[in-house]
Amino acid sequence: MHVVGGVVAFILIAGVLWDAFETVVLPRRVVRPVRLTRTFYRATWTAWLWLARHMRGGGEAEASSPRETFLAFYGPLALILLLTVWAGALIVGFGTLQWALGSHLATNHGTVGYGKDLYMSGTNFFTIGLGDVTPTSADAEALTVIEGGTGFGFLALVIGYLPILYQAFSRREVNISLLDARAGSPPSAVELLRRNSIQTRTDAVAIFLRDWEGWAAQLLESHLSYPSLAYFRSQHENQSWLSALTTVLDACALVMLGIDEVPRREAELTFAIARHAAVDLSQIFNEPPREPEPDRLPPERLVELRALLAGAGLRLSEGPEADARLRGLRRLYEPYVGALSWHLKMELPDWLPPEGAADDWQTTAWDDPDLALQP
Repeated sequence: MHVVGGVVAFILIAGVLWDAFETVVLPRRVVRPVRLTRTFYRATWTAWLWLARHMRGGGEAEASSPRETFLAFYGPLALILLLTVWAGALIVGFGTLQWALGSHLATNHGTVGYGKDLYMSGTNFFTIGLGDVTPTSADAEALTVIEGGTGFGFLALVIGYLPILYQAFSRREVNISLLDARAGSPPSAVELLRRNSIQTRTDAVAIFLRDWEGWAAQLLESHLSYPSLAYFRSQHENQSWLSALTTVLDACALVMLGIDEVPRREAELTFAIARHAAVDLSQIFNEPPREPEPDRLPPERLVELRALLAGAGLRLSEGPEADARLRGLRRLYEPYVGALSWHLKMELPDWLPPEGAADDWQTTAWDDPDLALQP
Protein backbone atom coordinates (compact mmCIF):
# COMPACT_ATOMS: atom_id res chain seq x y z
CA MET A 1 0.00 0.00 0.00
CA HIS A 2 2.82 2.39 0.80
CA VAL A 3 4.47 1.70 -2.55
CA VAL A 4 1.21 2.21 -4.45
CA GLY A 5 0.51 5.39 -2.48
CA GLY A 6 3.99 6.70 -3.24
CA VAL A 7 3.60 6.04 -6.98
CA VAL A 8 0.18 7.72 -7.07
CA ALA A 9 1.49 10.70 -5.08
CA PHE A 10 4.46 11.10 -7.43
CA ILE A 11 2.18 11.00 -10.49
CA LEU A 12 -0.14 13.55 -8.85
CA ILE A 13 2.71 15.97 -8.07
CA ALA A 14 4.25 15.61 -11.51
CA GLY A 15 0.88 16.04 -13.21
CA VAL A 16 -0.01 19.17 -11.28
CA LEU A 17 3.38 20.79 -11.84
CA TRP A 18 3.26 20.01 -15.55
CA ASP A 19 -0.29 21.32 -15.82
CA ALA A 20 0.69 24.55 -14.04
CA PHE A 21 3.67 24.90 -16.39
CA GLU A 22 1.46 24.49 -19.47
CA THR A 23 -1.14 26.91 -18.12
CA VAL A 24 1.09 29.68 -16.78
CA VAL A 25 4.49 29.44 -18.44
CA LEU A 26 4.14 27.74 -21.82
CA PRO A 27 3.34 30.48 -24.40
CA ARG A 28 1.41 28.31 -26.85
CA ARG A 29 -1.82 26.37 -27.20
CA VAL A 30 -1.78 22.87 -25.71
CA VAL A 31 -3.65 20.39 -27.90
CA ARG A 32 -3.51 17.43 -25.52
CA PRO A 33 -7.17 16.53 -24.80
CA VAL A 34 -6.66 15.32 -21.19
CA ARG A 35 -5.55 18.13 -18.91
CA LEU A 36 -6.34 18.99 -15.31
CA THR A 37 -7.03 22.65 -16.11
CA ARG A 38 -9.28 21.86 -19.06
CA THR A 39 -11.22 19.29 -17.03
CA PHE A 40 -11.51 21.76 -14.16
CA TYR A 41 -12.93 24.53 -16.34
CA ARG A 42 -15.29 22.17 -18.15
CA ALA A 43 -16.73 20.83 -14.91
CA THR A 44 -16.98 24.13 -13.03
CA TRP A 45 -18.33 26.10 -16.02
CA THR A 46 -21.03 23.47 -16.58
CA ALA A 47 -22.02 23.65 -12.91
CA TRP A 48 -21.95 27.47 -12.97
CA LEU A 49 -24.20 27.58 -16.04
CA TRP A 50 -26.62 25.17 -14.38
CA LEU A 51 -26.87 27.52 -11.41
CA ALA A 52 -27.29 30.52 -13.73
CA ARG A 53 -30.11 28.83 -15.64
CA HIS A 54 -31.95 28.13 -12.39
CA MET A 55 -31.64 31.68 -11.14
CA ARG A 56 -34.81 33.74 -11.08
CA GLY A 57 -35.10 35.43 -14.46
CA GLY A 58 -31.99 33.62 -15.71
CA GLY A 59 -33.28 31.70 -18.70
CA GLU A 60 -30.96 30.36 -21.38
CA ALA A 61 -31.68 33.09 -23.91
CA GLU A 62 -32.39 35.90 -21.48
CA ALA A 63 -29.62 38.41 -20.85
CA SER A 64 -31.01 39.46 -17.50
CA SER A 65 -28.91 41.57 -15.16
CA PRO A 66 -28.81 39.04 -12.26
CA ARG A 67 -27.78 36.25 -14.61
CA GLU A 68 -25.08 38.31 -16.32
CA THR A 69 -23.76 39.51 -12.98
CA PHE A 70 -23.60 35.94 -11.76
CA LEU A 71 -21.76 34.78 -14.89
CA ALA A 72 -19.31 37.67 -14.55
CA PHE A 73 -18.14 36.29 -11.21
CA TYR A 74 -17.07 33.00 -12.75
CA GLY A 75 -13.82 34.07 -14.42
CA PRO A 76 -12.06 35.50 -11.35
CA LEU A 77 -13.50 32.91 -8.95
CA ALA A 78 -12.56 29.99 -11.19
CA LEU A 79 -9.00 31.30 -11.41
CA ILE A 80 -8.68 31.48 -7.64
CA LEU A 81 -10.27 28.05 -7.25
CA LEU A 82 -7.89 26.57 -9.83
CA LEU A 83 -4.88 27.85 -7.90
CA THR A 84 -6.41 26.39 -4.74
CA VAL A 85 -6.89 23.01 -6.43
CA TRP A 86 -3.26 23.01 -7.60
CA ALA A 87 -1.99 23.88 -4.12
CA GLY A 88 -4.25 21.34 -2.42
CA ALA A 89 -3.22 18.57 -4.81
CA LEU A 90 0.47 19.29 -4.23
CA ILE A 91 0.00 19.28 -0.45
CA VAL A 92 -1.82 15.95 -0.61
CA GLY A 93 0.83 14.57 -2.94
CA PHE A 94 3.77 15.51 -0.74
CA GLY A 95 1.91 14.41 2.40
CA THR A 96 1.23 11.03 0.81
CA LEU A 97 4.89 10.71 -0.14
CA GLN A 98 5.85 11.30 3.51
CA TRP A 99 3.38 8.61 4.51
CA ALA A 100 4.77 6.26 1.85
CA LEU A 101 8.28 6.77 3.26
CA GLY A 102 7.06 5.62 6.67
CA SER A 103 5.98 8.88 8.35
CA HIS A 104 9.42 9.52 9.83
CA LEU A 105 8.34 12.56 11.79
CA ALA A 106 8.62 13.81 15.35
CA THR A 107 5.77 15.85 16.82
CA ASN A 108 5.36 17.92 19.97
CA HIS A 109 1.74 16.82 20.41
CA GLY A 110 -0.48 14.00 19.22
CA THR A 111 0.57 10.89 17.38
CA VAL A 112 2.32 10.52 14.04
CA GLY A 113 0.07 9.35 11.22
CA TYR A 114 -1.30 10.34 7.82
CA GLY A 115 -2.96 13.40 9.32
CA LYS A 116 0.40 14.66 10.61
CA ASP A 117 1.92 13.95 7.19
CA LEU A 118 -0.63 16.23 5.57
CA TYR A 119 -0.15 18.88 8.28
CA MET A 120 3.62 18.74 7.82
CA SER A 121 3.15 19.01 4.06
CA GLY A 122 0.90 22.05 4.37
CA THR A 123 3.22 23.99 6.66
CA ASN A 124 6.19 23.22 4.41
CA PHE A 125 4.39 24.05 1.17
CA PHE A 126 3.33 27.50 2.37
CA THR A 127 6.78 27.97 4.00
CA ILE A 128 5.22 28.59 7.43
CA GLY A 129 7.91 26.62 9.25
CA LEU A 130 6.20 26.22 12.66
CA GLY A 131 8.64 23.53 13.79
CA ASP A 132 6.15 21.52 15.84
CA VAL A 133 6.52 18.60 13.38
CA THR A 134 10.02 17.75 12.15
CA PRO A 135 11.50 15.03 9.92
CA THR A 136 13.60 12.34 11.61
CA SER A 137 15.22 10.57 8.64
CA ALA A 138 17.35 11.57 5.68
CA ASP A 139 14.57 10.72 3.20
CA ALA A 140 12.02 12.74 5.11
CA GLU A 141 14.43 15.68 5.38
CA ALA A 142 15.16 15.60 1.64
CA LEU A 143 11.45 15.48 0.80
CA THR A 144 10.82 18.40 3.19
CA VAL A 145 13.43 20.50 1.43
CA ILE A 146 12.05 19.60 -2.01
CA GLU A 147 8.52 20.50 -0.97
CA GLY A 148 9.65 23.78 0.58
CA GLY A 149 11.35 24.75 -2.68
CA THR A 150 8.33 23.66 -4.70
CA GLY A 151 5.96 25.67 -2.52
CA PHE A 152 8.15 28.75 -2.71
CA GLY A 153 8.36 28.47 -6.49
CA PHE A 154 4.60 27.88 -6.78
CA LEU A 155 3.77 30.96 -4.72
CA ALA A 156 6.21 33.05 -6.77
CA LEU A 157 4.58 31.74 -9.95
CA VAL A 158 1.13 32.73 -8.71
CA ILE A 159 2.31 36.18 -7.64
CA GLY A 160 3.77 36.72 -11.10
CA TYR A 161 0.84 35.13 -12.94
CA LEU A 162 -2.02 37.23 -11.62
CA PRO A 163 -0.61 40.67 -12.61
CA ILE A 164 0.18 39.43 -16.12
CA LEU A 165 -3.33 38.07 -16.48
CA TYR A 166 -5.00 41.26 -15.34
CA GLN A 167 -2.72 43.40 -17.50
CA ALA A 168 -3.81 41.39 -20.53
CA PHE A 169 -7.45 41.80 -19.46
CA SER A 170 -6.99 45.55 -19.08
CA ARG A 171 -5.39 45.91 -22.51
CA ARG A 172 -8.26 43.98 -24.05
CA GLU A 173 -10.91 46.13 -22.40
CA VAL A 174 -9.43 49.49 -23.38
CA ASN A 175 -10.39 49.14 -27.04
CA ILE A 176 -13.73 47.60 -26.13
CA SER A 177 -14.51 50.73 -24.10
CA LEU A 178 -13.43 52.91 -27.03
CA LEU A 179 -15.80 50.97 -29.27
CA ASP A 180 -18.74 52.41 -27.31
CA ALA A 181 -18.59 55.83 -28.99
CA ARG A 182 -17.36 54.42 -32.30
CA ALA A 183 -19.86 51.61 -32.88
CA GLY A 184 -22.66 52.06 -30.35
CA SER A 185 -23.83 50.10 -27.32
CA PRO A 186 -24.20 47.29 -28.18
CA PRO A 187 -21.85 47.65 -31.16
CA SER A 188 -22.91 46.92 -34.73
CA ALA A 189 -21.08 46.89 -38.05
CA VAL A 190 -23.44 49.40 -39.68
CA GLU A 191 -23.06 51.89 -36.84
CA LEU A 192 -19.28 51.40 -36.88
CA LEU A 193 -19.09 52.26 -40.58
CA ARG A 194 -21.52 55.16 -40.29
CA ARG A 195 -19.63 56.80 -37.43
CA ASN A 196 -16.15 56.23 -38.81
CA SER A 197 -16.81 57.09 -42.45
CA ILE A 198 -16.40 60.83 -42.90
CA GLN A 199 -16.90 61.86 -46.50
CA THR A 200 -13.98 64.28 -46.33
CA ARG A 201 -11.70 61.48 -45.03
CA THR A 202 -12.18 58.29 -46.98
CA ASP A 203 -9.33 56.63 -45.03
CA ALA A 204 -11.14 56.91 -41.67
CA VAL A 205 -12.38 53.32 -41.80
CA ALA A 206 -8.94 52.04 -42.81
CA ILE A 207 -7.31 53.83 -39.88
CA PHE A 208 -9.88 52.38 -37.50
CA LEU A 209 -9.46 48.84 -38.85
CA ARG A 210 -5.68 49.09 -38.65
CA ASP A 211 -5.96 49.75 -34.92
CA TRP A 212 -8.29 46.78 -34.53
CA GLU A 213 -5.95 44.56 -36.51
CA GLY A 214 -3.45 45.04 -33.67
CA TRP A 215 -6.18 44.44 -31.07
CA ALA A 216 -7.22 41.17 -32.70
CA ALA A 217 -3.59 40.02 -32.79
CA GLN A 218 -3.20 40.82 -29.07
CA LEU A 219 -6.48 39.02 -28.35
CA LEU A 220 -5.26 35.93 -30.19
CA GLU A 221 -1.88 35.90 -28.43
CA SER A 222 -3.15 36.59 -24.91
CA HIS A 223 -6.17 34.26 -25.01
CA LEU A 224 -4.20 31.40 -26.52
CA SER A 225 -1.62 31.77 -23.76
CA TYR A 226 -4.22 32.31 -21.02
CA PRO A 227 -7.58 30.80 -22.09
CA SER A 228 -9.11 31.66 -18.71
CA LEU A 229 -9.24 35.29 -19.93
CA ALA A 230 -12.09 34.32 -22.25
CA TYR A 231 -14.36 33.87 -19.21
CA PHE A 232 -13.64 37.40 -17.93
CA ARG A 233 -16.60 39.55 -18.95
CA SER A 234 -16.56 43.27 -19.70
CA GLN A 235 -17.70 46.03 -17.38
CA HIS A 236 -21.00 46.61 -19.22
CA GLU A 237 -23.52 43.90 -20.05
CA ASN A 238 -23.96 45.13 -23.63
CA GLN A 239 -20.22 44.83 -24.32
CA SER A 240 -17.91 41.84 -24.59
CA TRP A 241 -14.70 40.89 -26.32
CA LEU A 242 -16.68 38.46 -28.49
CA SER A 243 -19.18 41.08 -29.63
CA ALA A 244 -16.30 43.46 -30.40
CA LEU A 245 -14.49 40.80 -32.42
CA THR A 246 -17.67 39.89 -34.30
CA THR A 247 -18.51 43.52 -35.03
CA VAL A 248 -15.07 44.09 -36.52
CA LEU A 249 -15.41 40.94 -38.63
CA ASP A 250 -18.84 42.09 -39.83
CA ALA A 251 -17.49 45.52 -40.76
CA CYS A 252 -14.52 43.98 -42.59
CA ALA A 253 -16.86 41.71 -44.54
CA LEU A 254 -18.92 44.70 -45.70
CA VAL A 255 -15.86 46.68 -46.75
CA MET A 256 -14.44 43.64 -48.56
CA LEU A 257 -17.76 43.22 -50.34
CA GLY A 258 -17.31 46.72 -51.73
CA ILE A 259 -18.17 50.18 -50.44
CA ASP A 260 -17.51 53.16 -52.67
CA GLU A 261 -14.33 55.13 -51.79
CA VAL A 262 -13.48 52.87 -48.82
CA PRO A 263 -10.15 51.04 -49.31
CA ARG A 264 -10.35 47.27 -48.95
CA ARG A 265 -6.78 46.25 -48.20
CA GLU A 266 -6.82 47.08 -44.50
CA ALA A 267 -10.19 45.32 -44.16
CA GLU A 268 -8.67 42.18 -45.71
CA LEU A 269 -5.73 42.23 -43.29
CA THR A 270 -7.92 42.84 -40.24
CA PHE A 271 -10.39 40.19 -41.37
CA ALA A 272 -7.58 37.64 -41.65
CA ILE A 273 -6.23 38.08 -38.11
CA ALA A 274 -9.70 38.47 -36.55
CA ARG A 275 -10.94 35.31 -38.26
CA HIS A 276 -7.76 33.55 -37.10
CA ALA A 277 -8.55 34.56 -33.53
CA ALA A 278 -12.16 33.33 -33.76
CA VAL A 279 -11.15 29.94 -35.19
CA ASP A 280 -8.28 29.25 -32.80
CA LEU A 281 -10.20 30.34 -29.70
CA SER A 282 -13.15 28.11 -30.58
CA GLN A 283 -10.72 25.19 -30.87
CA ILE A 284 -9.33 25.91 -27.39
CA PHE A 285 -12.73 25.08 -25.92
CA ASN A 286 -13.11 22.10 -28.24
CA GLU A 287 -16.33 23.53 -29.65
CA PRO A 288 -17.30 22.49 -33.20
CA PRO A 289 -18.46 25.23 -35.59
CA ARG A 290 -22.04 26.25 -34.85
CA GLU A 291 -24.15 28.51 -37.05
CA PRO A 292 -25.76 31.32 -35.03
CA GLU A 293 -29.49 30.92 -34.56
CA PRO A 294 -31.47 32.70 -35.76
CA ASP A 295 -29.79 34.00 -38.92
CA ARG A 296 -28.03 37.24 -38.01
CA LEU A 297 -28.64 38.84 -41.42
CA PRO A 298 -31.69 37.55 -43.32
CA PRO A 299 -32.40 39.04 -46.79
CA GLU A 300 -34.88 41.64 -45.54
CA ARG A 301 -32.35 42.90 -42.98
CA LEU A 302 -29.68 43.12 -45.68
CA VAL A 303 -31.96 45.45 -47.64
CA GLU A 304 -32.36 47.61 -44.55
CA LEU A 305 -28.60 47.51 -43.99
CA ARG A 306 -27.92 48.86 -47.48
CA ALA A 307 -30.46 51.64 -46.95
CA LEU A 308 -28.85 52.73 -43.66
CA LEU A 309 -25.38 52.80 -45.21
CA ALA A 310 -26.69 54.71 -48.22
CA GLY A 311 -28.16 57.28 -45.86
CA ALA A 312 -24.65 57.85 -44.52
CA GLY A 313 -23.21 58.22 -48.01
CA LEU A 314 -21.87 54.68 -48.21
CA ARG A 315 -23.06 52.63 -51.17
CA LEU A 316 -22.66 48.88 -50.65
CA SER A 317 -22.34 46.57 -53.65
CA GLU A 318 -25.67 45.08 -54.73
CA GLY A 319 -26.96 42.17 -56.75
CA PRO A 320 -27.11 38.36 -56.44
CA GLU A 321 -23.36 38.00 -56.91
CA ALA A 322 -22.63 40.47 -54.10
CA ASP A 323 -25.13 38.76 -51.80
CA ALA A 324 -23.53 35.37 -52.49
CA ARG A 325 -20.07 36.78 -51.76
CA LEU A 326 -21.26 38.22 -48.46
CA ARG A 327 -22.72 34.85 -47.49
CA GLY A 328 -19.38 33.23 -48.33
CA LEU A 329 -17.48 35.72 -46.15
CA ARG A 330 -19.90 35.16 -43.27
CA ARG A 331 -19.42 31.39 -43.48
CA LEU A 332 -15.71 31.92 -42.87
CA TYR A 333 -16.24 33.20 -39.33
CA GLU A 334 -19.86 33.08 -38.13
CA PRO A 335 -19.81 29.33 -37.25
CA TYR A 336 -16.78 29.96 -35.02
CA VAL A 337 -18.06 33.04 -33.22
CA GLY A 338 -21.35 31.14 -32.93
CA ALA A 339 -19.53 28.29 -31.16
CA LEU A 340 -17.83 30.76 -28.80
CA SER A 341 -21.17 32.48 -28.13
CA TRP A 342 -22.81 29.16 -27.27
CA HIS A 343 -19.98 28.05 -24.97
CA LEU A 344 -19.39 31.36 -23.17
CA LYS A 345 -23.06 32.46 -23.20
CA MET A 346 -22.11 35.81 -24.69
CA GLU A 347 -24.58 37.30 -27.13
CA LEU A 348 -23.45 38.09 -30.67
CA PRO A 349 -24.10 41.64 -31.91
CA ASP A 350 -26.63 42.53 -34.55
CA TRP A 351 -25.53 43.86 -37.91
CA LEU A 352 -27.83 46.87 -37.52
CA PRO A 353 -27.99 49.22 -34.53
CA PRO A 354 -30.99 48.85 -32.23
CA GLU A 355 -33.49 51.66 -32.52
CA GLY A 356 -33.33 54.33 -29.85
CA ALA A 357 -30.41 52.78 -27.99
CA ALA A 358 -28.13 55.24 -26.20
CA ASP A 359 -24.40 54.73 -25.87
CA ASP A 360 -23.07 53.86 -22.44
CA TRP A 361 -21.31 57.21 -22.21
CA GLN A 362 -24.64 58.99 -22.77
CA THR A 363 -26.38 57.39 -19.80
CA THR A 364 -26.22 58.21 -16.11
CA ALA A 365 -26.59 56.18 -12.95
CA TRP A 366 -29.64 58.17 -11.89
CA ASP A 367 -31.66 57.76 -15.12
CA ASP A 368 -32.49 61.46 -15.06
CA PRO A 369 -33.68 62.58 -18.53
CA ASP A 370 -32.32 66.06 -17.91
CA LEU A 371 -28.85 64.61 -17.36
CA ALA A 372 -28.83 62.27 -20.34
CA LEU A 373 -26.61 63.49 -23.18
CA GLN A 374 -28.02 63.58 -26.66
CA PRO A 375 -25.94 62.41 -29.65
